[in-house]
Amino acid sequence: MPDASVDGYRADKVFHELAQPERALAEAVRVLTPGGRIALVGQDWDTLVVDSDDPAFTRTLVHVRADLTVGPRAARRYRSLLLDARFRDVTVTVHTGVYTGSAALPLLAGLAEAACSTGAVARARADGWIADQRARAEADRVFLAVPMFLAAATAPR
Repeated sequence: MPDASVDGYRADKVFHELAQPERALAEAVRVLTPGGRIALVGQDWDTLVVDSDDPAFTRTLVHVRADLTVGPRAARRYRSLLLDARFRDVTVTVHTGVYTGSAALPLLAGLAEAACSTGAVARARADGWIADQRARAEADRVFLAVPMFLAAATAPR
């Protein structure tokens, strides 16, 4: 895209996949018109909240899954990244999605499967945790919270 050719830039659940998010922001500055707006949306993989009878094991699953992502904590860096790229009027809000039904089971099973695939946890232990989450779903006791970070800013003039 040509320099200063767009009024708005949105990156939705992208920055946690980037090894160098600063490069993406430099490109955003280049293509945005002076005073154009940017919005970044994404989750911080270390902040997933899961109710479980085994909180220590659950923390392991969350952290192992986070570590499989290039930039698992990129969302908590949005403000600093935007300020470093000279954006102005930077705001950050967090909106937490809360999932209490069986629709959360694929994500929960994915946490355990990811940890198992790396060898960080034993298959039997992962299967037991997944079975516990399924039983919670049947009893309407699943709880998963996913904080989503939304940062917005104005391009430099």
